[in-house]
Amino acid sequence: MGAGPVGLVLACELARREIPVRVVDRLPRPTDQSRAIVVHARTLEALERVGALDDFLAAGIRASAVEMHDGPNVLAHVELDTVDSPFPFSLVLPQTDTELILTRRLRSLGVRIERGVTLTEFAQDGDGARARLSLPDGGGETAETPWIAGADGSHSTVRAGTGQRLVGSFTGERFLLADVEATHRLDPSAIHTFFPPEGGGPLLVFPMRERRVRVIAQVPLDTPTTEPTPAQVQDVLDARAGGIAVTSTHWSTVFDIHHAQVPRYRRGRALLLGDAAHIHSPAGGQGMNTGMQDAFNLAWKLAAVVRGEAASELLDSYHAERHPVAQRVIEQTTRLTDLGTLRRPAERTVRNILLHTASGLAPLKHGVADMTEEITVNYRHSPLVVRGERGHGPQPGDAAPDVRTAEGQPPWHSLLAEGPGHTVVTVLPESLDADARPAPPGTPPGTRRLLVGDEPGPGVDVVDPQRRIARRYGFGAHGGTFVVRPDGYLASIGRDGRGTTAAEDYFVRRATGRPLSQPL
Repeated sequence: MGAGPVGLVLACELARREIPVRVVDRLPRPTDQSRAIVVHARTLEALERVGALDDFLAAGIRASAVEMHDGPNVLAHVELDTVDSPFPFSLVLPQTDTELILTRRLRSLGVRIERGVTLTEFAQDGDGARARLSLPDGGGETAETPWIAGADGSHSTVRAGTGQRLVGSFTGERFLLADVEATHRLDPSAIHTFFPPEGGGPLLVFPMRERRVRVIAQVPLDTPTTEPTPAQVQDVLDARAGGIAVTSTHWSTVFDIHHAQVPRYRRGRALLLGDAAHIHSPAGGQGMNTGMQDAFNLAWKLAAVVRGEAASELLDSYHAERHPVAQRVIEQTTRLTDLGTLRRPAERTVRNILLHTASGLAPLKHGVADMTEEITVNYRHSPLVVRGERGHGPQPGDAAPDVRTAEGQPPWHSLLAEGPGHTVVTVLPESLDADARPAPPGTPPGTRRLLVGDEPGPGVDVVDPQRRIARRYGFGAHGGTFVVRPDGYLASIGRDGRGTTAAEDYFVRRATGRPLSQPL
């Protein structure tokens, strides 16, 4: 339910796996108000797998840095090219364009959105759900489905049907959003956060194509929720930034936001994602990205359950993995909002000194970049991943890192993104024939196998003469095996001959949905 970016990603990923899907949305046509504006690196990695990356890159503006200001003064400038991703930047793109691209991709997969259709209620039992739909012609329909996914926003009917409410802080924050034409001298390749001198709340400015600018500003709770005038938008910019002159307004709005999420992302046959599951401040531009990554995490698991390849308990790992991620986003955006509302001069002075100092320290600077691009997201504590020996390099639950492949070889990130299933990668020991490593037992249908060797040979898919892949994944001379999940995260890593055992352990967990009682 819901044809925003989150619902569209979920539908694309299910359709790509040939799972029948029905997408309904109460709006008769897509919204023309583009609230979300930025797509971060970790989401771009997912969109490569969806098959929509090229369209996104062609439509958006690459933001290569984040700047933090105290009024007209730059406190910190953080380059994003340090993040461990094949896409070390944010993509500034209106949500309207995001929805258009994903809708086209979904249509290419044979699915059309049913607009003007409203879910009024649903009931579920152990076999499925029965949804009551109100149709555009005034009629009604009862639709039966084995699973119902609620990507229907902050006022979710699916959430209400699960008997849950958002739990968190409801003191309330009010924000102004506006798309404007403006003149300015800001770095057009950066995302800008202004902490106003008098502590009135953060202001975010996103330069877009030509003179278009997105403005997001926290405003006092007594600000009217009517559409702001261009003069009111200008007043906010003058008070907090200066040097930005609005010439015209495309659209603007004022809305309230809270910080909360539901206790459980899964209730029986109903699954919640995006704003239906969690809401928080728009500061940092994390909301749409978090929801789209919810969808990417859920889709492959739901597809495995629908096909009968995995028990329904596998879906419990969706909550286990994504609920903590949203909690961290809520905490991060709350801290960013708090930084902008400091009213005591001494507190603001300390904040400014700390931000300026941090921007000059490489580890802290890299940490800000990684947090912005959501590179820090991992599932190391998931019951689904196999935690064996730690060793060097990435750990199970981390995103599979990119590696610069040898000349003439396809990009590593593109190799891992091919196909909708798992990928089992075996890095061969030095001078070992490829046929000596069989596929792990329990490998599900549709799993790809890649053999990486030092030299070309029978069965070798990737030639890695300098053993860059082996070193990046922490393998020594004996090689090893790792499993990459369909969402690009590492399910298991086995080094020094234990790769097949770790992979088999993971595939048992995937099939049963339950962690094994004994560790490796």
